[in-house]
Amino acid sequence: MESNFVDYVKIMCRSGKGGRGSMHLRHVKYNPNGGPDGGDGGKGGSIILRGNHNYWTLLHLKYERHIFAEHGGNGGKDKCHGTDGKDVYIDVPCGTVVYNAETGKYVCDVTYDGQEVLLLKGGRGGLGNFQFRSATNQAPRYAQPGEPMQEMTIILELKLLADVGLVGFPNAGKSTLVSSLSNARPKIANYPFTTMEPSLGIVGYRDGKSFVMADIPGIIEGASEGKGLGLRFLRHIERNSLLLFMVPGDTDDIKREYEILLNELAQFNPELTDKHRVLAVTKCDLLDDELIDMLRETLPADLPVVFISAVTGFGLEELKDVLWRELNAESNKLATITAEDTLVHRDKDMSRFAQELADEGEDEDIEYIDDEEIEDIEDLEDFEYEEEDA
Repeated sequence: MESNFVDYVKIMCRSGKGGRGSMHLRHVKYNPNGGPDGGDGGKGGSIILRGNHNYWTLLHLKYERHIFAEHGGNGGKDKCHGTDGKDVYIDVPCGTVVYNAETGKYVCDVTYDGQEVLLLKGGRGGLGNFQFRSATNQAPRYAQPGEPMQEMTIILELKLLADVGLVGFPNAGKSTLVSSLSNARPKIANYPFTTMEPSLGIVGYRDGKSFVMADIPGIIEGASEGKGLGLRFLRHIERNSLLLFMVPGDTDDIKREYEILLNELAQFNPELTDKHRVLAVTKCDLLDDELIDMLRETLPADLPVVFISAVTGFGLEELKDVLWRELNAESNKLATITAEDTLVHRDKDMSRFAQELADEGEDEDIEYIDDEEIEDIEDLEDFEYEEEDA
């Protein structure tokens, strides 16, 4: 059965080219010296990415192989302006990262609902010969062509935005915890890799407060090297504000399993080790208080540890209190994402995008055709000379 969770798509995008300016001279019986009246060409449509919180996967774009914007219309006589091409908006889930498919370079990041990012700018329309009239050149016989379109094949990669991300080996009880704390219903079974795709659940807290928890497929030792399913979904942990490590209470060495999980995250992305972490020892419904105290002494002292049982509800309220406290800790406040912050992406070359940010908003001047160059123009198909009878 095909999964509905799609977190990676490749699309060829093309903006619209600008329309040609008109080259037209008006000459009528009642106005024999009408002069130039060619209108400007229309602007080509742009490709714009837009964050939409109603989407949580890229499934709606899975079969969109090509997305093209409209071209601008050509200018006409009587100073008629060409029609502007319609912009095309691509709605994506919050947390979508865009890369150039040909170079692998980072392009942009869509992080919040309603955010709009200009991906490909439509070409400007050419100026008609009416714009080139002057006292010394009263009948210009040339007009500008429109600016060309822009093309790019992009890769959209989704990284789930959640407050708490669950990290653990297969069968650690992650899906059971999410189903106990929220209305999410991930698949639960007594065999490894039950969870084949990430799922989100909203966990209710006191006084109407809530936070989002992400259930990530189980990680095994060597996941950062491509083993198991962890490599494919590890990137979803990059966007979580807090990481909840889950290790079963019947494990021979809880501390060692925790260190293995932490090492896999560090191998994938060292920045993940800077996130706040909480350790939940699961399946503790059969442990007595004395054994829990003994296990607590073997665990890191600087790490918040909670003993829970998602089946019986043991320790769940304490877990929510600890998660809420860590989420709202002053040192864990998420800073506002700026253009400079988005340049830090693992194994990606940001030099081109950095230059684009520096040049953003700087439009180059239009190159006008000098009078001396007119003789070199061979293609005058746009030239129209109109005579009308009154």
